[in-house]
Formats: sequence, C-alpha cells, structure tokens
Amino acid sequence: MTEKKRPYRLRERAKSQEETRQKIVEATMHLHEELGPRATTISAIAERSGVQRLTVYRHFPDEAAVFQACTSHWLSLNPPPAPSSWDGAGDAQEKFHIAVSVFYGYFSRTRRMWKASFEDVAHVPALQGPMAEFAAYLDGVASGLAAAFGERPEMVHIAPTIRHALRFQTWADLEEQGLDDSRKAELAVYWLCCPGME
Repeated sequence: MTEKKRPYRLRERAKSQEETRQKIVEATMHLHEELGPRATTISAIAERSGVQRLTVYRHFPDEAAVFQACTSHWLSLNPPPAPSSWDGAGDAQEKFHIAVSVFYGYFSRTRRMWKASFEDVAHVPALQGPMAEFAAYLDGVASGLAAAFGERPEMVHIAPTIRHALRFQTWADLEEQGLDDSRKAELAVYWLCCPGME
C-alpha cells in the first residue's frame, strides 16, 4: 500500500512545486508591468506570490533566473508579430503598411511591459539579453521589408526609415501626440513613400 502511495505523493509534490513556481513567475511579470523590473525585489515577488523569500530562492537561484523565467513566460503569452502576417501581401509598400500596423497594434496591447523594460534596461543586467534579442528580431524584420523594395540608389532612406518606424519608442512618441494606431501607420507609410523622397 505504501509503495503504491509513494508515486502519487511524488506526483502531487511535483505538481505543487510547479504551481508555486508558476505563481512566482506570474507575480514577477505583474510587478514588472506595475513597478518596472528595476523596482521589483525578491521580497516584493515573495509577497505578491504569497510565499517566503526562501521559497523564491528555492525555485530560482538569483534575480537573473527569475527575470529570465518571467521574460520567457511573458513572451509566450505575447509573441512578437510574425512575418507571415505580411509576407503574402502584394507590393513592398503594402507589406510595410501591414507590418507597421501589426506592430503598432502589438505595442498598444503590450505597452506597459515594453515601457517599463525600455526605461529599466540600462539598470537591470537580466533584461539586457532579452532586449538585445528583440532588437535583433526587429532588425531582421526591417531588413526583410527593406529588401522587398529592391536595391536602388535613390532609395537609401528605406532601411533606416523602416527601422525607425518599427521601434517601440517611435510608437510611444506618436501615442503621446494623440495619434491612434491607424494614423500612426499611415504616417509611417508617408515617411517611407511620400513624393519627393524617391
């Protein structure tokens, strides 16, 4: 009887540990959005999770480990836009318009985390890797969109304009000026394709 109960108890213990770990990760994620990563302490994470500080450290050896788990979880819930959203569009301008519209919608939905992350990245080493990965992803997206316009000497503004348009900071600046996402995207297309720039 005892032998039969042991695997069950081990399964229940593993399930409980995973649930506790998930509570810690989700608490960290919400604190990052509310306070910013820089102000999110292990004590605050423990309090929000309803566990002891020691329990947090039992699951994560240091702040970097819990921040990494938080980032992975948040990105799994909020994956960046995929090129498949615009790859099937007709011409290069249409691809860009769709891409920038999709990214601006994404930034609208996820603004709190991106704002906090960009404000704190210089002060939180654990953030710097994930933020660099996102920057590299955006650079790849921009390069693909620019390539669709071809290589013409008179189009040297294309790649830098696309990179600028896709930045969260650009979206945030236009947001502060009161533009909705549709107007933001239209303005970005104008920067790229207005008469006189070609």
